Amino acid sequence: MASLENLDKRVKRIEERNKRVESDKAWETSLFRRALLVLFTYLAIGIYLAAINVPNPWLNAIVPAVAFMLSTLTLPFFRKLWANKIYRD
Repeated sequence: MASLENLDKRVKRIEERNKRVESDKAWETSLFRRALLVLFTYLAIGIYLAAINVPNPWLNAIVPAVAFMLSTLTLPFFRKLWANKIYRD
C-alpha cells in the first residue's frame, strides 16, 4: 500500500512540474514578453543615450530596440532549423 501512495505522490509531482514547464514555455514564447523586452530595451538605451548627450536619444534608441525585436522574432525559425539539421545529426 505504501508503494501505491508513493507512486501517487510521484505522479502528482510530475504533473505539477509539467504545469510549471508549460507555463514557462508559454511565457517564453508570448508576444507580451517580447513587447516588454522591446520596451525595456528602448527605455534603457534611450536613458543611456540621453545620459551621454547623444542628439535625439529617443529617436536613436528605436534602431536597437527594433533590431532586438527582429532577433526575437527570427530566433524560433533558426532554433527549428538547428533542431532539425544540426542537433539531430
